[in-house]
Amino acid sequence: METKKGKLIRWIDAKGFGFITPENGKSDIFIHITAFKGMGRKPVIGDIIHYEIGTDTNGKTRAVNARIEGVRQILTLEPIKYKREKQIPTRTKPRAYRKTAKPKNNFNFLPAVIFVGIAVFIYNKVSQEPSVTHPGATLRVQPIRQIERFQCQGKVWCTEMDSYEEAVFYLGHCPGTKMDGDGDGIPCERQF
Repeated sequence: METKKGKLIRWIDAKGFGFITPENGKSDIFIHITAFKGMGRKPVIGDIIHYEIGTDTNGKTRAVNARIEGVRQILTLEPIKYKREKQIPTRTKPRAYRKTAKPKNNFNFLPAVIFVGIAVFIYNKVSQEPSVTHPGATLRVQPIRQIERFQCQGKVWCTEMDSYEEAVFYLGHCPGTKMDGDGDGIPCERQF
């Protein structure tokens, strides 16, 4: 078909049709909104229209395969559909292209696993009873949670201690004690 050119002289937006005056000055040509496929906007009076001549089911002449000069054509899967009440163009995507919302899992297991691992490591370190070796003797030092029952109360000598555990606590935590005469780190060796 031969492409022709004309000016849009009348457009009824509510009905979606109008009339083009051809360049050659012959009688006006009817054009329907469906003739504009993939146009970036609706036609406006005064637009230059490029079109081909076709006939409808009643045998009347009309413009088909139209485009508006200077308006970018948009490739679409479906033609623009106009709602007559609001005259707002809407595009409908085929079902295959619609995005569906997927529920997101917001819980991340990695921090929970790391936290449990650290907790187990700390528990194992605290619950172990460290042993101190000395030439000729092996001593067991009480775990930290049992030593916490003692407080520095000014005791300095082995004779003031009620137990070996208390003497170990004073030697390690309280200043000015005189319980380790030979300086080997073992308090009150003769008494206990």
